[in-house]
Amino acid sequence: MLLVHPVDEFVKLLPVLLLSLVVGTRSGNHLWGLGAVTVLVIAALLRWVTTTYRIGPVHVQLRRGVFQKKLLSVPRNRIRSVDVEARVLHRLLGLAVVRIGTGHRAGPGDSPRFELNALDARLVPALRAALLARPSDPVAGPTVTATAPPREIAHWSPAWVRYAPFSATGVLTVAAIVGVAFQYGVGQQIARSSVVSHGLDTAQQLGIAVAVVAGGLLLLLVASALAAARYLIAFGNLEVTDDGRRLHVRHGLLRTRETTLDRARLRGTTLREPLLLRSVGGARLDAIMTGVPAEHRQSSLLLPQAPAADARRVMDLVLRERGCPTDATAPLHRHGPRARRRRYTRALLPVAALAVALAVAAAAGAPIRWPAALVPAVLAVAAVFLARDRYRGLGHATAPGWLVTRSGSLDRGRHTLEADGIVGWTVRQTLFQRRAGVATVVAATPAGTGRYEVLDLPAEQAWTLIETVAPGAGDVWVRR
Repeated sequence: MLLVHPVDEFVKLLPVLLLSLVVGTRSGNHLWGLGAVTVLVIAALLRWVTTTYRIGPVHVQLRRGVFQKKLLSVPRNRIRSVDVEARVLHRLLGLAVVRIGTGHRAGPGDSPRFELNALDARLVPALRAALLARPSDPVAGPTVTATAPPREIAHWSPAWVRYAPFSATGVLTVAAIVGVAFQYGVGQQIARSSVVSHGLDTAQQLGIAVAVVAGGLLLLLVASALAAARYLIAFGNLEVTDDGRRLHVRHGLLRTRETTLDRARLRGTTLREPLLLRSVGGARLDAIMTGVPAEHRQSSLLLPQAPAADARRVMDLVLRERGCPTDATAPLHRHGPRARRRRYTRALLPVAALAVALAVAAAAGAPIRWPAALVPAVLAVAAVFLARDRYRGLGHATAPGWLVTRSGSLDRGRHTLEADGIVGWTVRQTLFQRRAGVATVVAATPAGTGRYEVLDLPAEQAWTLIETVAPGAGDVWVRR
């Protein structure tokens, strides 16, 4: 801790330290920089002295704080996940970070998360097994005996890197770098440099259209390279193993992360197929876990961007152990012409409104150039393709004890949910849905996103779907 925490604080307070260095250089008093480093070292020493933890038979406790003591206590029966992470410095020192998740969605005034930073990495496997142990598990000392040797169900391949550019990661990384550069004045210096001036002169000579295309291609190449590098560092050497009771996911090159998912709390899977990733035959697989909120996606990840065939294979392996009778290649039930009509209507109405607005503006004498007049036509073609793809992605399947629902186009997701994890049902109809004769069935669950929807199902099939998945669930209902 005496080495790890100063380095962590140094990274967090880098702008302040740079400011101290600049002030010290300009004033000739280099004690500014030395004072800042001294403060970091003293803070790390005080944190080391005042941080203790205890793994008891009922509670896990963490005590810390210099000026204000804090005792964080977590009941062991509330522990839902244990994440293990090791950054580069941790790995060099043989340390790890252990985070205990209870499934609580933290709010602004809630207690901080339970994190044990800089533990001896050799202690982590036994600690993780003990924290995730259930009362029925056979225990031998601090470790838990698994029912079967772990078997590998997925392994990372270098060829998977080709799927990394088909996400928004690279573009967001470029935007973050540009924002930080301008925040600290580096962007302004680059904008006034001779390189940028020469580039602007070249763009004027080539023309605006050519410059925009060239800039777009350059941004695409840089974003793709950054996305591929981040994917390689974050998910390299990924390995998913299953011992019959727990799924263990390990990945990362420089910064490793290990997540253990208890099968007793597994309630299904989500196969994510965004439009760009789907266009190249890729997909991502997440587990639907009780006590692991959907916003903590890294804690429920089974496979990152990977070939769709591998994602479906792993999904079938995970669900088959839970007794799911359906497989990833089984066709889903379509929702009929009324749902299709709603897809086209909702996609084309905004385009029609724009066309009417342009026509009214032209009739009022506003100068409407011909490129603006082509915009509604181009948008109409795109809307038709979008509506068609949204309907093709809409579907569901049912089996006793299981619900499968799929929807979306730009961010398509196929959710396979176990009925044991569903705590309530809602059949919802808006005014326009009632006119169209369709309804949305909502399955409420404490796992994953908390709710999973079957969109625009023919209204007469709503209660049949519920009775098929959970017989008797519709015996008591309230209409409002």
